[in-house]
Amino acid sequence: MTEMSIISIVALLGWLVLAGSALASFKLGFSKIFQMVLVWVAIFAGGFFVVSFFI
Repeated sequence: MTEMSIISIVALLGWLVLAGSALASFKLGFSKIFQMVLVWVAIFAGGFFVVSFFI
């Protein structure tokens, strides 16, 4: 593992903490958060499918 990959992993974890704290500030219930996570996973999976299918 190179220094750049370690820095990248640390930066990604920092962004994940930042996004999680922003989501927690809305004080939503677990079911609503789970629903939002599923919607975002579907959006990214659909985008990945479209890009991989046409390229």
